[in-house]
Parts: sequence; structure tokens; C-alpha cells
Amino acid sequence: MASYREYYRRSVEQPEAFWAEKAALIDWHRPFDQVLDSSRKPFSAWFRGGLTNLCHNAVDRHLAQRAQQPALVWESTEVERSRSYTYAELHREVQRMAAILQRHGVGQGDRVLLYMPMIPEAVFGMLACARIGAIHSVVFGGFAAVSLATRIDDAAPKLILSSDAGSRAGRVVPYKPLLDEAIGRASHKPRAVLMVDRGLHPFDPVAGRDLDYAAECAAVGQPQVPCTWVDATHPSYILYTSGTTGRPKGVQRDTGGYAVALSTSMQDIYCCRPGATYFCGSDIGWVVGHSYIVYGPLIHGMTTVLYEGTPVRPDAGILWRLAERHRAQVMFTSPTAIRVLKKFDPALMRSCDLSSLERLFLAGEPLDEPTAEWISSTLGKPVVDNYWQTETGWPILSIAGGVEALPPKPGSPGVAMPGYKVSILDEASGQPLPAGKKGVLAIDWPLPPGCMQTVWGDDQRFVDTYWSNFPSRQVYSTFDWGVADEQGYVTILGRTDDVINVAGHRLGTREIEESISSHAAVAEVAVVGAADALKGQQAMAFVVPRDASRVADAAGREALSGEIMQTVQTQLGAVARPARVLFVGMLPKTRSGKLLRRSIQALCEQRPTGDLTTLEDPAALEQIRAALAEQP
Repeated sequence: MASYREYYRRSVEQPEAFWAEKAALIDWHRPFDQVLDSSRKPFSAWFRGGLTNLCHNAVDRHLAQRAQQPALVWESTEVERSRSYTYAELHREVQRMAAILQRHGVGQGDRVLLYMPMIPEAVFGMLACARIGAIHSVVFGGFAAVSLATRIDDAAPKLILSSDAGSRAGRVVPYKPLLDEAIGRASHKPRAVLMVDRGLHPFDPVAGRDLDYAAECAAVGQPQVPCTWVDATHPSYILYTSGTTGRPKGVQRDTGGYAVALSTSMQDIYCCRPGATYFCGSDIGWVVGHSYIVYGPLIHGMTTVLYEGTPVRPDAGILWRLAERHRAQVMFTSPTAIRVLKKFDPALMRSCDLSSLERLFLAGEPLDEPTAEWISSTLGKPVVDNYWQTETGWPILSIAGGVEALPPKPGSPGVAMPGYKVSILDEASGQPLPAGKKGVLAIDWPLPPGCMQTVWGDDQRFVDTYWSNFPSRQVYSTFDWGVADEQGYVTILGRTDDVINVAGHRLGTREIEESISSHAAVAEVAVVGAADALKGQQAMAFVVPRDASRVADAAGREALSGEIMQTVQTQLGAVARPARVLFVGMLPKTRSGKLLRRSIQALCEQRPTGDLTTLEDPAALEQIRAALAEQP
């Protein structure tokens, strides 16, 4: 490991020299004055004084050599359509979208919220915002109106870009009714809503507010919209992520540091070649879609595939056929997707010509050894795990094959990536733990380029949430348990807080609890994440009803469970709906009134419950056991 060790050592011991060199991977309109501004720890400002633009680096700078190379390829098995855009065509479409935004008053620093399906116009919108210095915030398409309204109020967008509908597994998901309800609920009202009408679901435009995208395109024609050069520290986007409270956190990302970090990762971690094809099966509503569908591949001069569909429709061979069709060099998906595909005949994969494919990357939730071994042996290609967060924007742990071909270790995503000074700390004391000991995975200041700048509109929440968790030192907490071996390989062991990971979707248990508590029949509720062989974790809800007679028989329990699940789906979206709603007469608490969540979770996972010396009433845990024993 001498080569990678030296590379990594330089990144953490001489970060300014290391990242000054990496900054040469992108274009700068004006060189930066300072590599790292450390005047406001724990905040860090990278490449201050440098002027650049994300859209220029993703599109314009490639026109001289790659104008006719495919830049964006859209494939939809939902509507059975596909479309390819060269870099020149993408440049024209982005300028047209940018002109529409400017026509309706959007400028540098203004926010634009995108509530979009996986269609090319969503990518045009992201890049157009970056082009004119606006700040975009993508909300996962189909998110419930209540959740969408909180994001509208927090980001205060001048304009919202949306569509009539998306489609999932052949089922149309209308967006416009949800968007209208969200705007009605929100205190902030956007100046305009730009609608892409796919013809999937009829809707009535709101007079004086809603704009038709096709008509707006015709109105602006073929405009020339120059890039707005912004300081490297200028916010590029806000992406909301669940927290330990019911209020989502707006992760704020910069411009220059993000571009440099993604360029570094494309070269050193993902081992990509300009001109090749990158196929990431994520969604632009999640950070993986931002970094490795849109910005990373395009900054690196690659062809990127935007896929609207599932891994099993029309059959479980679709991902591999798309990789074959577009001669993908690299694929990126989630362990959950692979666990789903594992149930099907591997001949669907083996029938495809995957000779172009060099590596498969997996991230989103921990990769279990059986799944890793199955996909590696069946695919016959290197399978590389990587671990990161919405907050970091690119991998914390992986194998940097572009630097040195380190051997993977089953169950571990790998070693610390450049700039991440990772340690495993004792939860109580904050002191570093030796190899083999479980602790909290933490990162010393400074976080490398590309990581979150702050929580949007709330610097104090950034400090309090991430940098104030240990009494003796100020370090960034990932809120993940980990254990490192003697070689520095880290294994992730789950969350330390009340955020759960369902198929790569981070859900705050407090958000789900607040939603369930809004049902008139609910007196108390506890939601925990339990291990699940397919999705990594699943949400389990334990409810104390106001009227026990409502759940006295199976029919009553089923009816109330259905009502509660529908409440969560309506308020937070289907992704947050618990896997089970179980009814009990009381919840296990300490004598001071604190819920014993870890003990509830242990019972769900059939593990020892741990120290129960502070338990107020042992009968509460027995009721949890009984409810679990009764479930089908």
C-alpha cells in the first residue's frame, strides 16, 4: 500500500499543496487567492477568490473536442422512449432553460426548486441554474405535499420546475396535485412554476403562475446565455436530508471545491476515462444522482446515462442490456438493487456483452458479504464498495484504484479517501480507539473540498449537529458506528442516531413518529430501524392506541394499521411508510421517561436487549416481544 499511503498521507498532512494540484483538473476563470480559508473553524472555505462555474466545467469546456460526443443519454422503460444529446445539443438546451429562468427573474443567488421525474429537462434545469449562478434544490419526485412544503419554505425558491407526472413500475405518479397542495401549505409562494407536460396526467394550470415549458422554449428561441462566473465558495445547490429532529437539514454545497472533488474522484476512485460511458442507476433526487449522474461524469467529459425505470422492468436484465447498449465503462448502483437482482436467473446478465464494463460500484447502504460475493462471481468484474453521505457529496471510504489497486476486503467499503482524516472514536470520551474496537466514525477538520459548507440558513445547526458531539474535541461526526482493522479498512456497523437507511433512502424516525402521532387514534409511538435482508433496514412502528378496543381483534388492528400507513404516505411519501405497525399498551422507557429505542431495535432483530437497569416497567418490553411474535 506504499503508493496509496503516500498519496493519502500528503492529502491529510499537506492539504493545501495536495488540493492546489488537484484544482488544475478544472477550468478557472480567475485563479484562487487562497487554497483553504481556515479563519472560521469548523467551517472551511476552499479556493476562495477563484472564479469558476459548474456548468462551464460540465459542458462548455468540452465543446472544442467533444461537441459531437454523446453527453446525456436518456433511457425510459416507463414510457418506452430514449433520447441522446451530444455536448453541443446539451449546451443549446441548457442555454434555452437558462434563458427561460432569466426571463422570469431568476438570477445569481436565487433558488430554483426542482420537483421532477428522471427526464432530460431535470438535468437541463440543474445545469441552467449552475450556469447563471442560481442555487438549485432537487426534491425527490413524488415526495408528499407536506414534506415538499417544508422544503419550499426553507429554500424560498423564486421558481419551481416540475412536470405533470412521473412513472414508477408502469404506474403514473401525478406530480402536479402534490405540488399544488404543497404550495398551498407553504408560507413562501414562488413567483412562477415552469411545467414540463409529458402528457401522462391531465392538469389545470394556475393562471398567472404556471408556465408551459414548450411555449417558453418557443418564446426564447436559440439564445446565447454566457456563464456567470462565481466565487468558488458560492453555493451551487441545497439538498435536504433527514435528521434526528423532524425538520430536514438543507445540505449546502459550494461550487469550486465540489468540482475539484468530483474531478479527483472520477480519476482516482472511479478510474474513468473521458469519452467513455458512465451508467449510474440512482435518482437526481439523491446526492448520488447529483454527483455521479450529472456533474461528475460531465465534468470528466464522459457520456452519462439517465435512466427512468426500475431494475426489474421489463425484466431483471434491463440494467445489463443498457450497459451493453451504451458500452458502459463504469456502473454504479445500490446493494439493494443487486439483492433484488440476485433473486433472478443470472443468465439475464450473462446473455449480455459486458466486455466494455470494467468496474461496478455500489453504495447507499452497507454491502453484505453474500451479496458482494454473488455479484462479483456472477459478473466477473471488480465490484467496489464505497461509503459516503449526502453531507460529503463524494466517497469517504473506498478503494482508489486509479492510484493503486488495493485489494478489497469483504464487508468493508475500504480505506479513507484523500482529505478525509478518519478515526474511530469512543462515544463517551471522544478518544481514538485501537484497531478492532467499535466506535463512532469521525473526521478531523478540515473536511476536504466538496463536502457541505453548512446547513442552509442555519450555521449554528451545522456546528451543533455535526461538530459538537464529543466533549474533548471538535470533529465531524458521521453518526455511524465503525470498526477499523490494522490496515485501515473500516467496516460500517449502523447508525448511532435515529436515522435509518431503507434501500439507500435516509429517513428520520422522528419525522415518521410525528406523522403517525398526527393520527387521532394514536396516543404514543416509537419508530425504529430493524435490519432487513433486502433493503438494509426497514422502519418498524410500535403504537399505543388511545382506545385499546380498536385493536382488540385482528380486523381492528389491520384497519388501524392501514390508516396509519396511509397517513405517513400522504404526509411523507411512500418511501417513509413503515414496514409494520404493531400495537402495544405501553412503550419501554427509562425512569426518566426516555424511550429505550436500542432495546426495541434489538428485539426486532432478535438480539440481546443490553443493559436494562434503568427500565421503568419490564412489562413494556414483554409487550414488544408479544407484538413481534404475533406478526405474520
